Amino acid sequence: MAPPATKRRKLSHSDSSEEDAASFLDSDLSAINGVEENFDNASSDEVDDLMEDAEDVEGGQSMDSEDGEDALTEDDASESEEEEHINTQPAKLSQVKREQKTSKKRNEIPQDGVYTAEVYKSNMFKLQVDELLEQVRPKYAKKEAPAENAMRTLKTIIEQIPSREPLSVHDAERSLLKSSKVAVPFPHPRPPRDAKYKLQYDRPAGINATGSYPLKIATRAGEDLAIDLVVTMPMSLFQEKDYLNHRYFYKRAYYLACIAAGITDSKEHKFKITFDCLNGNHLQPIIVVNPSGDGSPDDFSGSKCRIQIIPTAADKTFSTEKLLPEKNCIRPKDLEENSSSTKLTPTPFYNATLQADCSVTAYLKLLHAASSQCDAYKDACLLGRIWLRQRGFNSQIRKGGFGNFEWAAVMAVLLQSNPGAGVPLLSAGYSSYQLFKATLQFLANRDLARAPFLFQAKDVNIPKSDGNPAFFDGPRNLNILFKVTPWSYKLLQQEAGMAVKMLAGSTFDQFEPTFIIKADPLLYRYDGIVDVPLSSLNYDFSDRKFHEKLSQACRKLYSTLVRGLGDRVTSISILLPEETSWQVGSAKPSEGREGRILVGFITDPANAARTVDHGPPAENKKEAASFRQFWGEKAELRRFKDGSILESVVWSQKEGGESILGQIVKHLLRRHISAEVADNSVIASDQFARLLSSGRLTGQSGTATFLPLMNAFSALEKEIRGLDGLPLQIRHILAADPQLRYSSINVPSSNTGKYMTHPASIIVQFEGSGRWPDDLAAIQRTKVAFLLKLSSLLSGINTELTTRVGLENPSQPFQNQSFLDIITPLGPAFRLRIHHDREATLLERKLKDKALDGPNREAAALALAAYKCDFLRAPAHTQAMQTLCTRFPALSPSLRLVKKWFAAHLLTPHFAPETIELLVARTFLHPHPWAPPASASTALLRTLLFLSRWDWRHAPLIVDFSAAADGAATGMTPEQLAATTTRFDAWRRIDPALNRVVLFAASSLDADGATWTDRARPPKVVAARMTALARAAVAAAREWDVAMARARGAAPELRPETLFVSALDDYDFVLRLRAKFTRAGRARKKKGVDGGVFRNLQLQAEVGGDVELVGYDPVALFLDELQQIYGHAVIWFYDVEGGDVVAGLWNPATTARRGWRVRVGYSSVPMAGEKSKRGEGEEGAGVEVEINKEGILAEIARLGGELIERVEVVRE
Repeated sequence: MAPPATKRRKLSHSDSSEEDAASFLDSDLSAINGVEENFDNASSDEVDDLMEDAEDVEGGQSMDSEDGEDALTEDDASESEEEEHINTQPAKLSQVKREQKTSKKRNEIPQDGVYTAEVYKSNMFKLQVDELLEQVRPKYAKKEAPAENAMRTLKTIIEQIPSREPLSVHDAERSLLKSSKVAVPFPHPRPPRDAKYKLQYDRPAGINATGSYPLKIATRAGEDLAIDLVVTMPMSLFQEKDYLNHRYFYKRAYYLACIAAGITDSKEHKFKITFDCLNGNHLQPIIVVNPSGDGSPDDFSGSKCRIQIIPTAADKTFSTEKLLPEKNCIRPKDLEENSSSTKLTPTPFYNATLQADCSVTAYLKLLHAASSQCDAYKDACLLGRIWLRQRGFNSQIRKGGFGNFEWAAVMAVLLQSNPGAGVPLLSAGYSSYQLFKATLQFLANRDLARAPFLFQAKDVNIPKSDGNPAFFDGPRNLNILFKVTPWSYKLLQQEAGMAVKMLAGSTFDQFEPTFIIKADPLLYRYDGIVDVPLSSLNYDFSDRKFHEKLSQACRKLYSTLVRGLGDRVTSISILLPEETSWQVGSAKPSEGREGRILVGFITDPANAARTVDHGPPAENKKEAASFRQFWGEKAELRRFKDGSILESVVWSQKEGGESILGQIVKHLLRRHISAEVADNSVIASDQFARLLSSGRLTGQSGTATFLPLMNAFSALEKEIRGLDGLPLQIRHILAADPQLRYSSINVPSSNTGKYMTHPASIIVQFEGSGRWPDDLAAIQRTKVAFLLKLSSLLSGINTELTTRVGLENPSQPFQNQSFLDIITPLGPAFRLRIHHDREATLLERKLKDKALDGPNREAAALALAAYKCDFLRAPAHTQAMQTLCTRFPALSPSLRLVKKWFAAHLLTPHFAPETIELLVARTFLHPHPWAPPASASTALLRTLLFLSRWDWRHAPLIVDFSAAADGAATGMTPEQLAATTTRFDAWRRIDPALNRVVLFAASSLDADGATWTDRARPPKVVAARMTALARAAVAAAREWDVAMARARGAAPELRPETLFVSALDDYDFVLRLRAKFTRAGRARKKKGVDGGVFRNLQLQAEVGGDVELVGYDPVALFLDELQQIYGHAVIWFYDVEGGDVVAGLWNPATTARRGWRVRVGYSSVPMAGEKSKRGEGEEGAGVEVEINKEGILAEIARLGGELIERVEVVRE
């Protein structure tokens, strides 16, 4: 993977604040470390070198407790303000020399664009990375000083704790509880009362500030920062056999309790301390020190951090051979300690936990050596931390077990060469970005669960396990990934693979998806969530074995679902409720009964809705028996069309019923877990899809409901092409309508005789001919003649077809003037227009005519734009969306759902359908940091997230329709992207006030960017409302997500309808329409009581629908008239899909009070105003006018007539 280091030049980020700011780590860490006491087993040279570079120290596995680190926020970014802290201590000579040498090497690096682009993806990417690292890196100055003072105080307190004589387990525990009211946090199982060994406390061998903070790879991007204070226990406390049967952990817990008692008993200093488990490992309790908040000298609230006191053992306290993964260190009671353990079950987790406690110094040396060997190592660690946090990975066992320490340790090991394997997998000459990307490639491409990675450990045997990964570090005798669960490892592999593919693209900037966007919210990541109450497991919550039983139940649940769901899902994750700390004076509380297990699914849309699962053939007796045993009564033997006889499982699919995924999960839970778990579990899958008719995926495609219309279009195309008697041959018949690209909100009815409300637009282009006239008006008349001929021929060959020629755009003579409606007897209807390419040439010629007057020039420009939109862009866009809907099964219902959201908020009149479709297509073609959505609900929420973040004033929307199937853009080149961006910049320079093009929406098929958004579609106020509504929806989804992810208490209820409702209080007035005139009202009328008594009468009513009403929408015609008359004074909002409300906002730019003049342009009333600048004798001096709102609303009510039920004034 990695070329030799000699072939790469080094490039790393520099941070002057790291070198200038003096802190507790620079001045006093050598005193705290206790060199002569802390590293008894390390060579003196190594210790001296480490202590000289105390500010570069990195601790062991225990150093990365990351509870408080969360998403990047603006508040966190503001914390990166410049601070100065003068170092009063003289720098050590060796440190100064090394810094000078490093600085010299960095200054010699050529910073040319070619080299930067080679090692940092692009120049912009490097600048963004530099800025990000500057914001998240702590300054190690005044802000952290209170925490460092608190660490000094804690060190002093711990050093002054008196020794305690050896006592039996019972006496030691009782004495500590009686004297200091501190309970010993013994792990399960508790030590026996008759234990032969004794517990005691002696002065620690060393107290060391370790972890990511002193190494300067910590990130200041969460609620608080965890600083680890490691207390090394003296070797004299332990015996040779203490590694067996939890004896070491009992002594460790008592030692920790003695430290807690010392801190509690301190009268001069006050700290808030609690017990917690290190990374959720119940074998490793720790002390968490939080600021008192009382403003005392020991209060470090301003540092926004917490201090974790972690007791550890010194190196070589126990034999490493005894702690290998294949060894057993928990012996049954009936076996003596000296008995052979070769036949006993290995205890890899127990062994690794103990070995991790003994490896703090070893990993301190390893990570320090890596940072010295590779200049970019620290920055690569920071990038890895950010990437992991944004995807929800953490060293906490219940959060996956792969966090900051695991990333840093794996990268440090990969920088070293494995004997016999050649060069290291990572080169020390890599930049931070290259190290980051190469580590991701290693995680994505290596299956460490099937083929463990052994580093300098040839003779080590890794026990076989169900999906647990192994990255065994031989020199330190530790499987670094021992805490990683099978489900979190699979998710880690998937996320790393997506990140590598994302970063491989050279066209689009992937900085934000990689480092900024939070990818772990449940609603955005998973297509389905199963909520299993812990109480349904019927476990005894007070049982000390509860956590062990819960872990086993989760593993069984995972293995069962993986086998049962198969290729229907690409990932299954299990989330458990977070554990909390507890007071030092009480025992560890039991798990709450209100907790829940969350199981998240990422589905494969091509297989998720499959109704039949095929099993083994009947001849394979063993496999068939296993299949029947797994599925139970659901398994059945079936013969298929190809003659094969297979074991099978069949699932039902009914509209409005439970999804197939839900049926499978319920059956598996009932059969393999318990009936109570199945009955109490709640399955949430594609919850928003029920808001649409036929919203769920059917079979393997979301386009199945449009099949009757598409078949009718294909039949009509054959009939038109087969006509005899046309003057010219037909070149193309193209679809150009949302209904023909599977994106209309309402699916065209497939009921025989039920006519479509709105005919689908199609375009016909004839072969070229010199007989076409060379005049625009004559061309329009020729089109009418062609349409009349088509109508006559179609009616002649198929008498059941209804054809009629219509006229349009009467006030725009340069635009298309005619169309042909074709209504089939089965219901589908089409509106045919003729495309003649000569029109574009004539319109361009008119625009070049300098003698053309202004109105005609504007009309020609509008006609040319309409020509390109209707005859060129719309068919190409329709063809592209048809292809995408076939490629992405969830795209069609997603398009419909997002359009329904726009319509529900009355925004649809201001957006071309193609604009909304581009927004949704972007979610599928550029889905990062996720995979393409597999359900309409996920696509809706991700689209809303994009809208909430999209700064449309300064950023264009660019969609690459030629993106490859794996998500990497391969069609658009960087040059094409740059040209489109340049066009956007030109629009912003031409129209800085955004009066004409507010949203710039371009694609690989349409680089113009203004085809669908020109002429203020939408206006600024509507675009701003879209953003505000999207942010409100995202906030509601985030609130639900946070409550759900907490996995405690009653499960929050997500009501999809709430995201599709907005109050009318923000509008100035509202027109209430009579339902019988709206689309929805007319649809309800067809299903009304007239034919509801008898089914035959109802069918006759449906078949006897009025053909003349096809394409007739009175509300749309009324709105068009209102727009023409009052469009300059009122901004209209309406749901074109059947809403019964029309809302309006007075345009302040037009309706504001102004001086009186002739022909104001709207109904107005005179107002007494201030003296104008006109002279006293001039007309209108001192008179102002204001829009006559009451009069205009009365005019609107008169125009609407019976259409309007009432007019409501919301705001005066």
